[in-house]
Amino acid sequence: MLYIKSMKSKTRDMSIKTLADADVLRVPLLQHIGKPATPVVGTGDRIKQFQLIGQAAEGCSACIHSPVSGCVLGIENVQLPGGIKGQAVVIQNDHKNEQLPLQDSNMTVAKAIAAAGIVGEGGAQFPTHLKYNEADRGKIKTLILNGTECEPYLTADYALMQVHAQEIFKGAKLLSEYMQIPEIVLVIEEQNKSLLGKFQPLLDSGMFPGFRIQLLPNGYPQGGELQVIKSVTGTEVPRGKLPKEAGVIVNNVGTVYSIYRALAEHVPLISRVITVSGEGADTIGNFEVKIGTSVSHILRQLHIQPEDFNVVLGGPMMGKIVYDLDVPIVKGTSGILLLPKMDYRRNHCIGCGYCVEACPMHLMPFKFEQLMRKHQYAALADYGLANCIECAACEFSCPSHVALIQSIKDGKLKLKEISNGKN
Repeated sequence: MLYIKSMKSKTRDMSIKTLADADVLRVPLLQHIGKPATPVVGTGDRIKQFQLIGQAAEGCSACIHSPVSGCVLGIENVQLPGGIKGQAVVIQNDHKNEQLPLQDSNMTVAKAIAAAGIVGEGGAQFPTHLKYNEADRGKIKTLILNGTECEPYLTADYALMQVHAQEIFKGAKLLSEYMQIPEIVLVIEEQNKSLLGKFQPLLDSGMFPGFRIQLLPNGYPQGGELQVIKSVTGTEVPRGKLPKEAGVIVNNVGTVYSIYRALAEHVPLISRVITVSGEGADTIGNFEVKIGTSVSHILRQLHIQPEDFNVVLGGPMMGKIVYDLDVPIVKGTSGILLLPKMDYRRNHCIGCGYCVEACPMHLMPFKFEQLMRKHQYAALADYGLANCIECAACEFSCPSHVALIQSIKDGKLKLKEISNGKN
């Protein structure tokens, strides 16, 4: 684990605020791992808030809903936070917010989660309903509510827990009852133990049997799914295995809050809380924003001029610098950071081994850069590239500033190309 300055004090005690909605929103049809949703609206259609605008594809996919009411201007290719382009439904907001709530039916919990388009809000954006297979009922022993939020600067989850502690626990209770899970563990970092004052009365109420809270060290990347599982259960999930095979399901607290809203209020996932912070942001805080809102709109609302700073979506470790500020907020966006531009020279690896020591997955990151540089792409798999969680602990530790993360990302693309070529 790395112990790095958290920078969370900037926004930790700031309540959740809202911003004026944008006049035009671009809602991507791919905001999740897997296949993009298929648009079910077209140019000129009048739509309502919460209306389904993208139907989940078969398999690993997620539904997409309109965050506002208005008129569909078209289906366009837009820049996405991950650096790729994808289709988005472009909506002219009429600012009326005429609603079309989810249908209240006798759907199972898993089907209701799917209908609401809920994905992991901690960053992975895995379609959440796939974790709650009825065939696994009674087999899951522990549900972990992940509130660690170990990336520096980010306090969106902290703010959400401050305001919606009861709703998070109620959502977890619905999940645990559906899947017959006996143990529910909320994990938070030691530096956020003030949250105990919000959750302890709920534990003392007797309404949440089987629930407990576990404080974790402030190390990075403590919030990674596999790292959290090991900290809570002592079990190290074998590479290539899913957490459920170890009897565990992990959900981010924001995801569980969205599940509660879907099940209790019949509201799909159309907004989320993000942190705006960093040395280049004069106005900072935690804000609830609509999915599809552009970064440029948010910065204008906060009177932030980003010219001399890098704009990063997410945290400083795993987040990505964006150069097109019209990129939209998606379900997995946890923050907008304005960070100083770094001016340093990248050198060759000196073989110090710091990246190996820092890697939470016990990999050798320097080998990935070496193999990419030598075009030995097939060998990347032999060194376990697919197991890398891209936490950037290796690059943070590298005294030579070797471009380890870029080589890892490029390497995964190469392996995908090789795999597709064989199929």
